[in-house]
Amino acid sequence: MRIRLATALALAMILGGSLAAAENPFAGTWKFNPAKSKLTGDTMKFEKTESGAIRWSGSGLSYTFKMDGKEYKGPFGEAVVWKQIDESTWQSTTTEKGNLVSTGTSKLSADGKTLTVVSKGTKPNGEAFEDTMAYERISGEKGLFGGWKDKQVKVSAPTTLEIASSGKDGILFKSADYKWTADAQFDGKDYPVTGPTMPEHFTVTLKHTGQRAFEMVMKQNGKPLYRDSYRASQDGRTLTVAGSSIAVNEPYTEVYEKQ
Repeated sequence: MRIRLATALALAMILGGSLAAAENPFAGTWKFNPAKSKLTGDTMKFEKTESGAIRWSGSGLSYTFKMDGKEYKGPFGEAVVWKQIDESTWQSTTTEKGNLVSTGTSKLSADGKTLTVVSKGTKPNGEAFEDTMAYERISGEKGLFGGWKDKQVKVSAPTTLEIASSGKDGILFKSADYKWTADAQFDGKDYPVTGPTMPEHFTVTLKHTGQRAFEMVMKQNGKPLYRDSYRASQDGRTLTVAGSSIAVNEPYTEVYEKQ
């Protein structure tokens, strides 16, 4: 359920620095390996508001909606539509700039202790995906309302990224499947990330932290949302990303392998 940039909004980059493309061991194609990654541990909450709407919150973000089949603005400005299928099943549809991002089906277990969310869709490159997240209840007693903690994640179609050096001290990175692109320099400035399913006014800021490492801060409208530390292995075959939402300490680890 978490709106994670490691899936539909995932940003994976690698240090380019001043190396020429032929000398840069990080230039090339990288593929996310979910089996070696840790994506669990994030939390979310559904609660009723005084107006009768429902508020979703997670990773320091929130938005309100009703189960009426109408569009509501999500935490990144995307359009979200919710409807209830039966007493234990809910469906949400997310679109960005008129493009369908995903359709999620949330199913409550018979004992009310587990919420399984299956997110389906088609990436901009035409590849289908079906990701599953299982949450355990940490507060509340009935139905959708209460707090939930992610205990299991299954990713069906891992993302692939193309990375190259850019300019004097920067990187150009692209997602072949989600078709987002960014050209960023290591100068502390904000650089836009653009693509058909990327949120509006989304930027990244890069900072060197070592010979084979850097820090990336992801922002929207100038507000820092996530901070990730990227480190390349000595053999140049693996990229490990250790990050968290800035608002809450819910760390995740993502592993990418060079193709």
